[in-house]
Order: sequence, then C-alpha cells, then structure tokens
Amino acid sequence: MATLKTVDSGNKAAGEIEIDDSILETPYHRKAVSEVVRQFLAANQQGTHSTKNRSEVAYSVHKLYRQKGTGSSRAGSAKSPIRRHGGTVFGPQMRSHSFRLNKKTKRLATRSAFAEKVRQDGVLVLDSLKLADNKTKNLKTLLTKLKIPSKVLIVADEDLDNLRLASRNLTDVHVLSYRSLNVYEMMKYTKVIFVKDALEAFKERLGR
Repeated sequence: MATLKTVDSGNKAAGEIEIDDSILETPYHRKAVSEVVRQFLAANQQGTHSTKNRSEVAYSVHKLYRQKGTGSSRAGSAKSPIRRHGGTVFGPQMRSHSFRLNKKTKRLATRSAFAEKVRQDGVLVLDSLKLADNKTKNLKTLLTKLKIPSKVLIVADEDLDNLRLASRNLTDVHVLSYRSLNVYEMMKYTKVIFVKDALEAFKERLGR
C-alpha cells in the first residue's frame, strides 16, 4: 500500500493517506485518456449551429419567370440553393455531438491520469481546507503559502461555496467537487490540490 503525504495550510507535514498500489502503478494510457477527453468536450459542445435549407427559407414558391424565351436559364423558385439568399445544401444542423464510451475505458483513463499526475508531482494533499469567508485575498494567501505558482485545480468535498466565491477572481484557480472531477480537468491544470476527505472519497471511485 503506497502513501501520499498530506500538508496543512502552512505547507507543513500533517500526515499520510494510503493509496492502493494498483492505482498508482497504472501506466499512462494515452489512447484512453484522449478518448475520454474527446468525449467530455463533445458532450459540452452546444451543437446549436444551424442553416436553412430550401424548404425553410422565407421566399415565394412561385416560378420566377417563364420557362422559355427569356435567354436566361430556367428558374423555378427563389429558394434555389444556386440563387443569392437561397437555401443551403448540406449545411450544419442542430444536433448533439456526444457519444458513448464503455465504463472500463473511463475508469482506465481516470486511474491513468491520476497516477501520471502523482508521478509528475502534480498532486498536493491538504489535511483540511476551510475558509472563514469568501475573500479572494485569503485564498490567494493560502496558495502562496503552499507555493503554488501555476494553474491549480482544488478538489474538495464540503464548504465549496466559500471556495468557489473566493476563486472567481483568480483566473488560474478552479474549484470542483470530487464528484465532478474528470480526466479533462485533471489534465488541464498543472497542479491538483486534493482536500484529504475528498481524496478518500475519490480513491474509492478509482478502485471500483
């Protein structure tokens, strides 16, 4: 059973948390991670792009001019795609971009991304994280004590309201519940800070 060290808000050693060896020894599986990230982004795509085909364009359906004798090519409707402001042929339509992946692939990608983050020293475990208020200044002071120089993801279990409000003005700080943690978010941020209770709950999800 491997262990990860935990620190307090002053960046001093506070204890350890046990993580199953099978989780931390998971090799980085680039294909699985790529597929899960692609699925996450596709599911979040709005898919509201839309064009009007010839049946949806607001024009009269009357024949524009007689078939013969004008010297011009025949034309039956102003809605024709070859005419200016006519309908669009094979244009994008509203649709969902989401697709399914099996659970084993998702679990493999999650374990793989987490293990790789630990190997790259990208995971910090806080013994506890409770803000007395929602002041951005206090959260920024805490991150300075923890020596967090770059983009950081904070994964907590409770008291998310103060954390979320305090982080709104910090462009490189994002707060998530462990229930919402996904591969995309883990890969996006350089450093992931887990509150100990949140990691305890998250590792149960990894071990399923």
